[in-house]
Amino acid sequence: MLHAADLGSLELRASQNGARKLAGRFPYNKWAVLSDGGKTGRPKKERFAPGAFTYSLEHVDDSPIHLLAGHSYDRPLASTANKTLTLTDTDTELLFEAILTPEVVSITWVQDLLRLIEAGLSIGLSPGFRIPPERAVPAGEAELIENEGYNPSKGAFNAILRTILQAILFELSIVTRPAYDEAQVEARNWQVTDSGLAVPRPQTILRYR
Repeated sequence: MLHAADLGSLELRASQNGARKLAGRFPYNKWAVLSDGGKTGRPKKERFAPGAFTYSLEHVDDSPIHLLAGHSYDRPLASTANKTLTLTDTDTELLFEAILTPEVVSITWVQDLLRLIEAGLSIGLSPGFRIPPERAVPAGEAELIENEGYNPSKGAFNAILRTILQAILFELSIVTRPAYDEAQVEARNWQVTDSGLAVPRPQTILRYR
């Protein structure tokens, strides 16, 4: 599974009935440095194109998307399966709003996570995804790989750039250290009435950033 991550705007709100609301965003067209290339290698950078998650967002009824802690399906927070996770796609970013029901908030590790968010220590957002198989989407239509600028002094290109045009999104995770610089979660007061949580685990190999 691939992980992509970023520090943007992670927002946390509390309600009078004990529920909490998390909101955040994952930006498009923002470069993440996956590798600096070391002493002899070539740096690798990656970004997501607007609309990269369109297929997944249009098929959440068949393939739910989950909000997790640290990419662990043993630590679910919300899901499109029970309408506690809402995703909104824009030209510049993927937005999410998650309702953490009182039942979820009462779990010890969730309380610990909320404290870390409030302290500004775990406010990164990281999607778990995979590139569609070539039988469904030809590689060139799912990923665009380019070279960044030829460096005459080194006799080589400076970096390998990858733009992800299409990806299958399985989950978003709250993380401490993301790869991207503008994906964050926010926290504010909010009134919710939803309850319950059911998160099936997809059987697939995912990637993260």
